[in-house]
Amino acid sequence: MATLIRRVYDGYRHINENLSDPRTQDYFLMESPWGFLGIIIFYLYFVYELGPNIMARRKPFNLDKILQIYNLIQIVSCSFLFYKALVLAWLNDYNFYCQPVDYSYDPRAIEITRAVWFYFIIKVFDLLDTVFFVLRKKQQQVSFLHVYHHTGMIFGTWVCTKFLPGGHVTLVGTINSFVHVVMYTYYLITSLQLSKPWWKKYVTQLQLTQFCIILVHFISLAWVEDCGFPKWVAAIMIPQNLFMIVLFGDFYYKAYVKKSKSSRNGITHENEKLKNQ
Repeated sequence: MATLIRRVYDGYRHINENLSDPRTQDYFLMESPWGFLGIIIFYLYFVYELGPNIMARRKPFNLDKILQIYNLIQIVSCSFLFYKALVLAWLNDYNFYCQPVDYSYDPRAIEITRAVWFYFIIKVFDLLDTVFFVLRKKQQQVSFLHVYHHTGMIFGTWVCTKFLPGGHVTLVGTINSFVHVVMYTYYLITSLQLSKPWWKKYVTQLQLTQFCIILVHFISLAWVEDCGFPKWVAAIMIPQNLFMIVLFGDFYYKAYVKKSKSSRNGITHENEKLKNQ
């Protein structure tokens, strides 16, 4: 038993210290996985147990002003990341079909590692989405899709920052940052109560488009030989994006397609009743 524990520990140290990128070792939360894993565990405990218990005998918090500030921070942060990703990578010399990580200490390569790390930090910040649901007693919005997506993004972005800070995988953060600019702009307009945006369903369509582009992006990685970017990432990302397409597609169908059909059927039924009167 002691030998097994020793081997597991040695394996952990080898992966954490020898296989990771030394350039990101000193970035916040990057020295070991225990920091981000602790955040995920506490997040799950809060949204499913602690938070609902605290709110059981309380009225929902009025967080309108806080949400407006939060949405604005998200818009600015994601816009900045989208801009940096385009300038440093995807409008520069990055290849959609195959892009290795530049592990050098070139200033541009270092700046890319910082952008990847900042994207990870934003994904941690995104957890407040769920916290706000709980504090406003909107527990029905704490769905499996919502929680799975947030925890999965933190896990994935930490792994990328630790081992693959750049290259092929950065398209995920580029597209996702753009989608979040649109999404949080919608939330900000809604929270300001200036008007009710008509394009809510198109935000979900944009999210579905995002997963389709990323799916093609990683299928191409699996297809290209001698890319220089590890293919095990494609083995994870292809089924992951198919799963997200199914989950978001199911949500879109229930929220917009099925509801629209029900509304039309209701109108038809009312018209038939009027004709028969």
